[in-house]
Amino acid sequence: MTNECIDICICTYRRPSLTETLASIAAQNLPAGLSLQIIVADNDDNDIRRASIDADAAALGLDLTYLHAPARNISIARNACLKSARNDWIVFIDDDEVATPDWIAKLVSARQGAEVVFGKSQATYPDPATPRWIVAGDFHSNRMAGNDAAWNGYTANALIDRRFVATHNLKFAELLGQIGGEDTIFFFEAFQLGARFRYAPAAVVTELTPLARASFRWLALRRFRSGQVHYMILRRTGGAGSGAFAAVVKALVCASRALLTIARPTSVAVHALRAALHVGVIASALGFATYREYGGGDIRG
Repeated sequence: MTNECIDICICTYRRPSLTETLASIAAQNLPAGLSLQIIVADNDDNDIRRASIDADAAALGLDLTYLHAPARNISIARNACLKSARNDWIVFIDDDEVATPDWIAKLVSARQGAEVVFGKSQATYPDPATPRWIVAGDFHSNRMAGNDAAWNGYTANALIDRRFVATHNLKFAELLGQIGGEDTIFFFEAFQLGARFRYAPAAVVTELTPLARASFRWLALRRFRSGQVHYMILRRTGGAGSGAFAAVVKALVCASRALLTIARPTSVAVHALRAALHVGVIASALGFATYREYGGGDIRG
């Protein structure tokens, strides 16, 4: 059987949860002939965590390369991973996610000729103070819906053909490294260059949702920013004008639906958050600055 090694890429910034992420990777049930190498890109201003990260890897028996990739710009860290990777396939996972035991096996089995495979990032809500409408709506999970474009995924759980990336010199846009949406643009550019995409819903990682993110405001701002990133894509494809007009209509429709379901908090949130996305498109069309989601303490969503 042919041996294969995959690079697991993790961008981190002062999150102690990285230890649990590494432990879940060490516990993978790997198919015969498959091995893993870990790349951790530390996006902090200094490399004060290098020793502790190396110690965790040693204790878990992981082959880990530490990269210092300053500072506070997630695209810089992601690009450092791309540059350091040497194997044909790479996987991105966030530093606050925990992989299920068959995660890698499920991603690999779903390739089937594709250059990118998205897995599922399932949010968990352990804090009892989390509003019930948020738990019911599960708004923090990353998954591919039936109406999503095949490329409209995320780096929270993605298997990528590094050879395709290297051939086309694909990189994450540093201008978006403190805004967010750098992964959306990356995968859109890969799609334009001919990349094929698949979805592996059985390849699951879990992510704890802190109470600070369990609010309508946090969710609405993220949807608003997603709308602004979508407008960037509309401009690239020549659909900015018609897209902005459509966004006005869609925002009004979504707001109306939210009002009509006012007695059902989860349904209200579904429509109101969709409206926030369309408002983001409108805001960018009107020339408003893009909402800056990261760059303070928390660089990753």
